[in-house]
Amino acid sequence: MAEGDAGSDQRQNEEIEAMAAIYGEEWCVIDDCAKIFCIRISDDIDDPKWTLCLQVMLPNEYPGTAPPIYQLNAPWLKGQERVDLSNSLEEIYIQNIGESILYLWVEKIRDVLIQKSQMTEPGPDVKKKTEEEDVECEDDLILACQTENPVKALDFDISESQPDRRSTFQAHLAPVVCPKQVKMVLARLYENKKIASATHNIYAYRIYCEDKQTFLQDCEDDGETAAGGRLLHLMEILNVRNVLVVVSRWYGGILLGPDRFKHINNCARNILVEKNYTSSPEESSKGLGKNKKVKKDKKRSDH
Repeated sequence: MAEGDAGSDQRQNEEIEAMAAIYGEEWCVIDDCAKIFCIRISDDIDDPKWTLCLQVMLPNEYPGTAPPIYQLNAPWLKGQERVDLSNSLEEIYIQNIGESILYLWVEKIRDVLIQKSQMTEPGPDVKKKTEEEDVECEDDLILACQTENPVKALDFDISESQPDRRSTFQAHLAPVVCPKQVKMVLARLYENKKIASATHNIYAYRIYCEDKQTFLQDCEDDGETAAGGRLLHLMEILNVRNVLVVVSRWYGGILLGPDRFKHINNCARNILVEKNYTSSPEESSKGLGKNKKVKKDKKRSDH
């Protein structure tokens, strides 16, 4: 296998793991070897009015130089509506050539379904409120970094533990706006004897630098080879910013194989969603475009 193909294959695998963590039962593997998948997308998970199935096949050249091959399946999707949706997906690909785009495609389709649903029954405009809350939250974080004793930045949230075959996984999350805070939060976490005794403490963080409009980001495997990179990839797809996620694993003596990455990503995704760090697809699109100008905080080896 050529080096380029190997890199593409790793990026595809990381994206597939992230999508499975994000969408759970909505994500279905049709043919693992041929990289064919199906995502069931609805306007509302609890009470769906409109549903569409997006089937994708990932060619070897994706995401580097070729888009996913896709099919839109819905009995109601016809004529101009189908053409418009296809054009939207192709536009997203053109704007993000070389990037992982499946998340953006799924959320674009969900947006279209929600708009279609609201045309018959308008819903409350809650989006504006969320954006305003996010702005206030960001101001608090910057203030926390500027103070001499940034206590707020040392607060961290802990998820429920996920056990599997005697291994236990648990995620920890903290807001951070500078690398110094990352070190302070990690030091505070490791003061907890249980966390310090974990077999692996995998972490990744992303900090948005407003002045340069770039992300400062990095990750650590802590002995769980490639886990940090996969965690960071999930955070890139979700376009989270100004946050550190640590996933602790206590090994129970039974090898889990690739399932361990699934648990790490699921833990991380759950706590990011719970604490409202996941952004809208429009912001994700902007963020992905800027990922090409990412700075690494310190050198790390890619496995």
